[in-house]
Amino acid sequence: MTVLELSDLSVRRQAREVLSGISVTLRPGECVGLVGPNGAGKTTLMRAALGLLPHEGRSSLAILPQHTRARTAAWLPQMREIAWPVSVETVVGLGRTPHFRTRPAAQDRAAVADALARMGLAAYAERTALRLSGGEQARVLIARALAQEAPVLLADEPIAGLDPAHQLSTMRIFADLAGEGRVVLVSLHDLGLAARFCTRLLLLSGGRLVADGPPGAVLTPQNLAHVFGVRAFMAETPDGPVFQPLEVVEID
Repeated sequence: MTVLELSDLSVRRQAREVLSGISVTLRPGECVGLVGPNGAGKTTLMRAALGLLPHEGRSSLAILPQHTRARTAAWLPQMREIAWPVSVETVVGLGRTPHFRTRPAAQDRAAVADALARMGLAAYAERTALRLSGGEQARVLIARALAQEAPVLLADEPIAGLDPAHQLSTMRIFADLAGEGRVVLVSLHDLGLAARFCTRLLLLSGGRLVADGPPGAVLTPQNLAHVFGVRAFMAETPDGPVFQPLEVVEID
């Protein structure tokens, strides 16, 4: 069973501590939303967890040998760019790189086809990726991460730039992946989608973990006011939780 365990994880930039003493354990079956205002440390936490940043403390991913880590964790960074005029299928196929040594096998081709289908891109497989819209390219890169079939998926603001339908379908895919037994950690600014699709939220503020639990226990009026500076409406409905920010409030 693959878990993502962080113990007293901290990151310093020169004399400034930008991430301070984060200790959490994420288990298979959890779709965990990483939330917090701009500059809270969400991207830093993910990059440190993957061993991409110098850090103090321990990450169960960062200590793995590089090749093992590539098979264990798929990473979708916030800054996404396709640089070469290659086909969509080729881009998605790069997600299989940790699994083959010389050439793709049948299981690699099947994983790519499944990822394309999940992201609604099967009809785009032969198209040049650079000729797609920005939102379509974002979906291609999500498909690349899915094709990796890693037991842990970390995605940094994956739905930014997507239209509402694809935001919903992408979050549903992440929730389904967790339901299949994977660990999913996704950073989000849309607290409504976080409340709807995530089983657990980690709330960061100023580089510190200030709340950890089910969405309803994290998105409290007090946390919303003190961390985000907003007042919001939240209710349980037959379609699931509904969350809507209403107005800005002064932070004490």
